[in-house]
Amino acid sequence: MVCGGFSCSKNCLCALNLLYTLVSLLLIGIAAWGIGFGLISSFRVVGVVIAVGIFLFLIALVGLIGAIKHHQVLLFFYMIILLLVFIIQFSVSCACLTLNKEQQSKLLEVGWNNTNSAKQDIERNLNCCGFNNVSEADTCLASCVKLQSCRPCAPIIKEYSGMVLRFVGGIGLFFSFTEILGVWLTYRYRNQKDPRANPSAFL
Repeated sequence: MVCGGFSCSKNCLCALNLLYTLVSLLLIGIAAWGIGFGLISSFRVVGVVIAVGIFLFLIALVGLIGAIKHHQVLLFFYMIILLLVFIIQFSVSCACLTLNKEQQSKLLEVGWNNTNSAKQDIERNLNCCGFNNVSEADTCLASCVKLQSCRPCAPIIKEYSGMVLRFVGGIGLFFSFTEILGVWLTYRYRNQKDPRANPSAFL
């Protein structure tokens, strides 16, 4: 059967949702690994990653059940949710790719000032204290405090922020195109008839 028939659409949709399931489990696993090995102590950051993973898992589950059973209602809601996720993710990905150095600096400083546990993780892992100046050495957990050789974290973070934003933006764009592919596959699959349900319709 050529790709475009009922079985091909069903198999492609199932494969796409299996990919989303694997990605969701990977996100949850990375968050648990970060907590387990002490790399991340911010429950807010871990909570967001786990919430995204669970949300993606539920979407994939709805899509998978809808594809297997050819359930019109589930496929409709799956298509609408996937379209909304595509719009948000595509916008965020484009924003990540278009931020200039000044905007990156402002964004990093706002993020630094609005979190405490993640700030301590950064200081400990990058061996630095404070953002623009070493003014928080009394609460800094970095090993450089004992040697009194700490540097501000801003230059170190800025050195990698551009690369990280490009990576995140690229990954986001890749998955946003898989989402619009999922919307198209779902729309086409919903309007196809199951040949096994009513064979006489195809005679």
